[in-house]
Amino acid sequence: MKKLLLTSLFVVLSLTLALVLRQFFPKYSGMLIFFFSFLLFDGYLWISVRRSLKKFGPLIRGLAVALFWLPVALLFFLMVFGYFIPFLKWNMPVRTYLQSFILTLFLTLIFPILTLILADIIRIIKFFIRLAIHGMTSAKLSISRFKPLLIAGWLLGAVVFLSMTAGTLFWQFDFNLHKEVITLEDLPPAFEGFKIVQFSDVHLGSWGVRERLEEAMDDINSLQPDVIFFTGDMFNYYTADGDGFQDILKTLHAPWGIYAILGNHDYGDYITWSSVDAKRRNMEDLITYYNDLGWKLLRNSNDILKKGADSIAVIGVENWGATRRFQRFGDVDIAQRGTETMAIQLLLSHDPSHWDSIVSKKHQNIDVTFSGHTHGGQVGIDFCGLHWSPVKWVSRLWCGIYKNPASETPQYLYVNQGLGNIGYSGRIGILPEITLITLKRASD
Repeated sequence: MKKLLLTSLFVVLSLTLALVLRQFFPKYSGMLIFFFSFLLFDGYLWISVRRSLKKFGPLIRGLAVALFWLPVALLFFLMVFGYFIPFLKWNMPVRTYLQSFILTLFLTLIFPILTLILADIIRIIKFFIRLAIHGMTSAKLSISRFKPLLIAGWLLGAVVFLSMTAGTLFWQFDFNLHKEVITLEDLPPAFEGFKIVQFSDVHLGSWGVRERLEEAMDDINSLQPDVIFFTGDMFNYYTADGDGFQDILKTLHAPWGIYAILGNHDYGDYITWSSVDAKRRNMEDLITYYNDLGWKLLRNSNDILKKGADSIAVIGVENWGATRRFQRFGDVDIAQRGTETMAIQLLLSHDPSHWDSIVSKKHQNIDVTFSGHTHGGQVGIDFCGLHWSPVKWVSRLWCGIYKNPASETPQYLYVNQGLGNIGYSGRIGILPEITLITLKRASD
């Protein structure tokens, strides 16, 4: 009876935690069913761990209990403390690294959970085989779990923990410069060798170290770009995430200016607002923020870059995502007005699925689209020509350059891996990216 009560209490507490988090972060509500399921499997894993701990003394058992339930305890602390002091008002480095540490601890438990489930599936199979061969008497005999499999799960969990810790300590700010040359048939002569630097997904709400942002801006300036494109997600939850960083961002400079667009995180849709007016004021603050930086924010609009008698169009759209949980505010038809007949049109669109679903099919007169959004998954492999990340299972176009095979004239998409991070404060294999794209004319 006691076990049943404890199990029921754990289920209720897990469901309560998931529902409370849903109130704080409504945009992530679709993921909370997975989080709730994970908590249940976490309890299932604990039953196995508790049995194994019986042979140890009280000190070891107490330490094991504390370590095992640390991520859940920290999450409850975050929730309770956040009731008195709103989470978004916390000290930014504390907020950033605490949520990243909790995520790291939870992900560490995935492999022990998976191997435990596999071990129990094997036990069930063995049970039915024994039942079929020897009958019920033999089947009632205890069938132990395959211990090497369980040990392997914990070892893999340790590898996950160490890797994610290393990703935070060593690779989070290991900026990678990627250079790309794009050849365009109708490029005006004056724009031969025109240098574009693109960066994306800064996520200032996760940037706990000002000095590293200064380093990134210095790296961009050292490339001496003709123009700079920022392709969205400046903030995490609201515009105030960017407070205190304006002086650093203002150090960026380029002769033809700095153009920016909004990403899915910039609209303030990832938190619950006290009122409609509060959310509206947040967007007003965002416009003021970009005006203060002196960057040109394109919201379904365009601008013309002129060099002597030649010119090219820079077009920027609001966010548009193929997945319904992302905003669909981008409108290329409106943004293109006045540029339709120009020889070269460059589009800034945060989510690469917009190019895949709309631009590559209906707007083949757009020569190059610049996107971000995916972060390259933040975790993956980029070694000796092998480029892979789990984000490929979610986004077909996730990093680097793509060419539209259906277009009569070359049409390109470039997906930047992002400069910052969100959720997990680190990078493993997929480094933060600054992209230098040089435009070339096709040789006759």
